[in-house]
Amino acid sequence: MTPRTATLIGLTAILMWSLLSVMTVATGTIPAFQLAAMTFSIGGLVGLLTWIGRGEAARSLRQPLVVWAVGVGGLFGYHALYFLALRFAPPAEAGLLNYLWPLLIVLFSSFLPGERLALHHIVGAMLGLVGTVLLFAGNTSGFAAGQVPGLAAAFIAAFVWAAYSVLSRRLKAVPTDAVAGFCLATAVLAALMHGLLETTVWPETTLQWLSVIALGIGPVGAAFYAWDIGMKRGDIRVLGAASYATPLLSTGFLIAAGFAKASANIAIAAILIAGGGLIAAKDMVLRKR
Repeated sequence: MTPRTATLIGLTAILMWSLLSVMTVATGTIPAFQLAAMTFSIGGLVGLLTWIGRGEAARSLRQPLVVWAVGVGGLFGYHALYFLALRFAPPAEAGLLNYLWPLLIVLFSSFLPGERLALHHIVGAMLGLVGTVLLFAGNTSGFAAGQVPGLAAAFIAAFVWAAYSVLSRRLKAVPTDAVAGFCLATAVLAALMHGLLETTVWPETTLQWLSVIALGIGPVGAAFYAWDIGMKRGDIRVLGAASYATPLLSTGFLIAAGFAKASANIAIAAILIAGGGLIAAKDMVLRKR
């Protein structure tokens, strides 16, 4: 697989994650950790289904403890922190702090062997950050002292996801099949958290059940496998900068579904984020065939 192909596969994860908000809204009032347990179970099963006819795939779960710590720590740790942030902090502020992770991925990539961080990578990531700030502008209303733990959780979550993504590159020899195991372990931990903190609420309509299944197959399933391929074999700096398209596309899907309204801020943010992504991907876009 060429780096260009792997990068394109990684970009599909960004597209799938942009559907996360609208799909989550469609699931109704299912508690966060319960939804995570349900969707990560489906996501893990998606991976297991790809093992059919490949007897050697099961051996991918035989990994050192450090690999499991990175995989499960990244998937469960990030989502647990983000759910905590949404519980104690305003969603807009929490989301803005959380979306530091694309910039952190670009910056952390400079510590990887053989990776070179050029000026256009930094410029592209910064433009994406500015566009994201603009996207959230007007939706913030300040915060109280009691919301500080939630904001801190969102900030730490950004570092956790960036670290997981970049460390995946260091663990390049670990097959993507192992992500199925990480998803299932995350589902178990989420179920435990649900039992401790939440009251069970099952989907009430066919649409809600279908939305849960779709979440598990796509944004909380296939997306993690695609992201793993992109991080391990693609251009990690391009994927980091391009990740700023997630909140923009997510907003676009919410507008299309009637859950949000279009605005000038969104239009300007689109230009900044798209421009930043193109600048960061300059090498890949202009590379001679």
